[in-house]
Amino acid sequence: MKIEGLAAKQAGVALEPYTFEVEKPGGYECIIKVLACGICHSDIHMMNNDFGMSKYPLVPGHEVVGEVVEIGPEVTHLKKGDRVGVGWQRSSCLQCRDCLRGNENLCDRNEALIVTGAGGFANYLSADSRFAFPIPEGIETNAAGPLLCGGITVYAALRYAGMTSGQEIGIIGVGGLGHMAVQFASKLGNRVTVFTTSEDKADFAGKLGAKEAIVVKKGEKPPAPSRPLNILLSTVPGAIDWEAYVEFLDSDGTFSIVGLPEEPLTIPLFSLLMKRRRIMSSPIGGRGMIMEMLSVAQEFGIEPMVEVFPMEAANEAIEKVRNNEVRYRAVLTVDR
Repeated sequence: MKIEGLAAKQAGVALEPYTFEVEKPGGYECIIKVLACGICHSDIHMMNNDFGMSKYPLVPGHEVVGEVVEIGPEVTHLKKGDRVGVGWQRSSCLQCRDCLRGNENLCDRNEALIVTGAGGFANYLSADSRFAFPIPEGIETNAAGPLLCGGITVYAALRYAGMTSGQEIGIIGVGGLGHMAVQFASKLGNRVTVFTTSEDKADFAGKLGAKEAIVVKKGEKPPAPSRPLNILLSTVPGAIDWEAYVEFLDSDGTFSIVGLPEEPLTIPLFSLLMKRRRIMSSPIGGRGMIMEMLSVAQEFGIEPMVEVFPMEAANEAIEKVRNNEVRYRAVLTVDR
């Protein structure tokens, strides 16, 4: 079938209309009619080849929500008409030790949606049905896409850091990732402290469920929270005062990092050793974790804040994302 999309023809250029064809789905493949697709900073990095693995023409979009219109002969868990979402990961081997543990996202042979094929900036998407997730009825279509990338990134990071309920959890940054992390942590029964450089975001964090908001002035050390933290999640992409933040952790506390600064971390081992603290990072989540996250999002009313644009305004939306003018996630929609 013929698909109408938007593609970057080379690194650093704006998206242009692009038509391509895909074959009839076989095996576990499916064709999804795109209804909405979020814009992530990773889409922009891929357009610019910042990761060194882009192939052009490149059709971005890895926060895809749509309706199943065709399925391959091996597909039994989805049917035509189902509303599903596809995130960063396109597939994995499903046979290695990581895959068999439910960690398909850690598979050495995992494939990313927009690295190995076309993404969701189009009217249709060809995908592996085993990585297409039914969207619960209680989650709006325009809100579902960002959950499949930013949402699962922070949810998995918090879970693997040991988040349950009744804990003290800190979130650094109240942006596209952080505003979802605050919701997940607080609505699951934890006391949340946020660190932000913005007074208005500090106020907003309180509305999301944070009990304490600390404004960190540029160039100054972050003020200490009123209570030691069991988990501290950094969602910001730049360097921060790592040594100071580590000291905010309680004994056996975990510092989890999902924002990716360019500079190496500088953390004294002594600070970790004396309180048996640990440092970790985490990429998205496996299929089971994604299903759990979607269920939690529906049950507790967790939604990303989105600004909606028509697909034909993709370049305008990308510029707003690039300039950090969107609060907090941009989503492209396709006329039904």
